Amino acid sequence: MEEHFFEHTPVLLDECIDGLNIKPNGIYVDGTLGGAGHSLHIVEKLKSGKLIAIDKDETALSVSKQRLKNFNNVTFVKSDFKNFKNILENLQIEKVDGILLDLGVSSHQIDTPERGFSYRFDGKLDMRMDRASGISAEDVVNNYSESDLSRIIYTYGEESFARKIAQKIVEERKKQPITTTMQLKQIVEDAIPKKFHGQGSVCKKTFQAIRIEVNSELDGLDVVLKDMAEKLNSGGRLCVITFHSLEDRIVKNVFKELSTNCICDKSIPVCVCNHKVTVKLVNKKPITASASELKQNKRSSSAKLRIIEKL
Repeated sequence: MEEHFFEHTPVLLDECIDGLNIKPNGIYVDGTLGGAGHSLHIVEKLKSGKLIAIDKDETALSVSKQRLKNFNNVTFVKSDFKNFKNILENLQIEKVDGILLDLGVSSHQIDTPERGFSYRFDGKLDMRMDRASGISAEDVVNNYSESDLSRIIYTYGEESFARKIAQKIVEERKKQPITTTMQLKQIVEDAIPKKFHGQGSVCKKTFQAIRIEVNSELDGLDVVLKDMAEKLNSGGRLCVITFHSLEDRIVKNVFKELSTNCICDKSIPVCVCNHKVTVKLVNKKPITASASELKQNKRSSSAKLRIIEKL
């Protein structure tokens, strides 16, 4: 059964729990529940406090409900964390004491062939985190125009061979529909000259780009981060783990804006924005995995944790 194998090794666990600065009577939100790896450690520190556990993946929710069955202070919500404001409103919660976002794809999603996230397994091209809605990776590669494919692969994958890959996708889909991860992998490998094939797969950037497009991962991230900061109680913490430079740049820029008094253009001699600082940076540089964690979990190698505290 799929749930039995749900991977739940939490990245930067100790750093996140320390970063949240958990109060036993506080209200906390795990916006990316996954296999409850972080949530279990949050709820263990609560007494009269509550945990709101959010995920749009039905399997993640099913597994986590089982793993957290001994705790009666957890509210599970099937939704995208970007609906944060509405979720709190529906639960009649005004403010919270801490929020955690782990923006990575879970190991379970990557390692389950039928989810279609990985170029290491043959499976149907899907890549949807919420399998009940939205377009799939198959829809993207078979229906998007060559220019849109090139734009997505270049922008979201930072892939220098984006045009060649998009051209090859369009060429191959004229012969037959592209429906599996192995088909897409072969197309990408064929599009990139052999002399540029080094260590690691040349498919990584393209698969990442299509996954980001399928799940609208970057859309509205800046907005929801500001919403979350606004809903923190004084002293409350927001912890965000990112796994690639595009996400990290958004988080870094939002946190910088929220922790800066004036955000006017430097050429304006007098402040006209009236922007007031609302948070402080807990860590100016991102926290990364320790040597011991890197040995145990190689997927933590690209993880960066940024934390802010509400003033």
